[in-house]
Amino acid sequence: MSMVDIPFQNKAVKGVYADYAPPVRQHLLTLRALIFETASKTKGVGPLEETLKWGQPSYLTLETESGTTIRIDQLKGTENGYALFVHCQTDLVDHFRAAYGDQLHCDGNRALHFSSNEKLPRAAVRHCIALALTYHLNKAARRKKTYSSSPLIQARMRATPSSWINVRPVSGIMMPGSTEFMRK
Repeated sequence: MSMVDIPFQNKAVKGVYADYAPPVRQHLLTLRALIFETASKTKGVGPLEETLKWGQPSYLTLETESGTTIRIDQLKGTENGYALFVHCQTDLVDHFRAAYGDQLHCDGNRALHFSSNEKLPRAAVRHCIALALTYHLNKAARRKKTYSSSPLIQARMRATPSSWINVRPVSGIMMPGSTEFMRK
């Protein structure tokens, strides 16, 4: 069975796909397959749940809670346009734009737009899907970074005491290297 032939988990989702016009339907099915393929090959994601949110096919990492919801749909008012949506309160589209702004059409802070008249940049889209499916894992990893992991703090910790001599007390707080601190 090819990835495009993945059975639907939800009859309502299958019905939504059946209602799409044939040109866009095939592209959305390809995008759906790419989501499942990427999930199966991305560490920490686990199985996806396929459901409808706002009437759009949606893909959730309920078991692992590793990522944010991905939704896909035909763009309203277009025959050939379709999109991949992520939660608008993430910074994912900013990352997509920074990495693939020359290959992808990023819309605001929530979507990637595609046209059935253009070839899908599969490698870029696969990477964007992986970032969405691991958004919460990556966010948690970013939170684990401590204050002392800051390059500035690390550089100051390695600095010799003589480099702190010009630091003065701020609002009565004694700083290492200040004359008052060194006398105590």
